[in-house]
Amino acid sequence: MSEHALLRPLPHVTDADAAGWHRVVAASMAHDLPGVPPPGPEQTHARLTKPALDSHRLTWLAVGADGGPVGVAGLRLFASPGRSHLAELELHVDPAHRRLGTGSRLLAAVVAACRAEGRRSLIVEAAADGPGEAFSERRGFRRALTLDHLLLRLDEVAEADLLKLADAEHPGYRLTGWTGAVPDDLADAFATAKNAMNDMPVGDLDFGSVAWDVDRVRAMAQVVADRGDTLLTLAAVHDDGTLAGYTEIVLPQGAPPRGQQYDTAVVPEHRGHGLGLWVKAAMVRRLRAEHPGVVEIETDNADDNVHMLAVNHALGFRTYRRTREFQLDVPTA
Repeated sequence: MSEHALLRPLPHVTDADAAGWHRVVAASMAHDLPGVPPPGPEQTHARLTKPALDSHRLTWLAVGADGGPVGVAGLRLFASPGRSHLAELELHVDPAHRRLGTGSRLLAAVVAACRAEGRRSLIVEAAADGPGEAFSERRGFRRALTLDHLLLRLDEVAEADLLKLADAEHPGYRLTGWTGAVPDDLADAFATAKNAMNDMPVGDLDFGSVAWDVDRVRAMAQVVADRGDTLLTLAAVHDDGTLAGYTEIVLPQGAPPRGQQYDTAVVPEHRGHGLGLWVKAAMVRRLRAEHPGVVEIETDNADDNVHMLAVNHALGFRTYRRTREFQLDVPTA
């Protein structure tokens, strides 16, 4: 059936479309990423139907002769000035319907859309040494970055060790935290600190840069809230009012047991004081106190991000899988 799969662009994603999309993604991940929990149906629906930050999304659904979904492709088109050249791909084909041309047809539609939208760089993430990696390399993508994915089991962090890290003396700095949008009195300082993420290692990706200001910081928090997720932030504030470093965790809607690490950054002039480990340890303590249903945190780091890998390993994170980012330099004709 799938050799005749019909590609349907989805200018408006219905509940049925989102449910079909979720079935394909769940089947694909179960095959390619055993042990990695797929997003829940509510998460999938929100991601497909809610606005994203500084970007918009094009989606395609491939259906078989019986009308059932067999493949999906999502293309995120970034809109901020430093990333208007860039697009990001998510592509899944149900394992029962692979090697019949569906993935290639979805990719062809995506590349055509990139050309029409004036995008020169298309990036995609695939499990290291998995079928997605082989698919990407056969179709002209080049390997640009390797990511280590790490897990921290909160119950494996000894209370004494956690208290030692979270309560360590850092003269001249204090900890503060919030849920959702940053408080008004810290908004300017937080936006400035956010720009520290622009020097994170990105390998050979043509990733561009992001200019953070207060409006963007608030918009990001609103995007997370609109999805039904919870954004937690802990920050180190210097005596002069500078926000010197911070860490963010997102708890997906539906109270799943795994939290997702978002940014952790220390402003360059405040590096070398152990602030990264301090704020991350304090976040673990906060999760234990406020969200006892969260039992683990997942994060990822570029394999050459030696400093942050050392911070995560010191806290107890352990590598459990690897992915690779691939980039296609989109042909102009």
